[in-house]
Amino acid sequence: MTTQTAPAHAAARPAKSRAARRTPPRLRTVGLAGGAYLIAIFFLLPYLEMILTALRPHNEIRDRNYLPHHFAFSNFINIWDTGLGTNLRVSLEIAVGSTALVLLVAIPAAYYTARRNFRGKRLFLLLVLITQMFQPTAMIVGIYREFMQFNMIDSVWALVLVNAGFNMAFAVWILNAYFGAIPKEIEEAAIVDGCSRVGAMFRVIIPLAMPGIVTALIFTFIAAWNEFIVALTLTTSDATHPLTVKASSYIGQYSIDWQHLFAGSVIATIPVIILFALIEGKVVSGLTAGSVK
Repeated sequence: MTTQTAPAHAAARPAKSRAARRTPPRLRTVGLAGGAYLIAIFFLLPYLEMILTALRPHNEIRDRNYLPHHFAFSNFINIWDTGLGTNLRVSLEIAVGSTALVLLVAIPAAYYTARRNFRGKRLFLLLVLITQMFQPTAMIVGIYREFMQFNMIDSVWALVLVNAGFNMAFAVWILNAYFGAIPKEIEEAAIVDGCSRVGAMFRVIIPLAMPGIVTALIFTFIAAWNEFIVALTLTTSDATHPLTVKASSYIGQYSIDWQHLFAGSVIATIPVIILFALIEGKVVSGLTAGSVK
């Protein structure tokens, strides 16, 4: 009887694989990770300072220590007595209304330009891009006179229309790229199965383009939520001021209400952080849409 022995190199393979798994990360990987953490800390420090200032008592506002000796959580409770709840509701109405109006107009426009070759298509897309070059600040006088003629000063609807108009171009462009990346054969197969053109768009194309739609949604929402100049110009009463304008009211001529200013800023960032955290994955995939053909 003869016995066969396995080669020595075959027995050494598991040991080598285990040793490879135990190999510590390379110096370059450690350096990149450490640099990324330092950059993240650098950008998070202002938010930490904002939270700590919001929690400082009034008598510690000028102390040199980084951490307060006492935490005044009452700052986040007393601020609601200043009418912040109304301003928060107004900001939500403006952001949600502007986002809904942008998607209502941008989705059909982007779908049609991505699927149809019509005369003046390039000119239309060029005009859409040109509108992105104009900022509300440069046109604020004309915007004010126009809405004054329509008797829409101090109206939430005026802010909804302005924010929707200035964010429409971005939504059309990103959705046009995403609709163009979806193969036409998928839509044609749905039409062969009995769907109409509109039915194929709602049942097939829009679900496939949802990452791009979510990307347009989050950027439009953030832009409308953070807008300040137009809101300051077109609103005159405290009941129609969004959070951005309300926060500026804590800065007086002779004194600044630092606790309420920073507490209001913390509250204003919470809805955006929650919204972005919920749909962050689709935002990333939507931004890369159309980059590879």
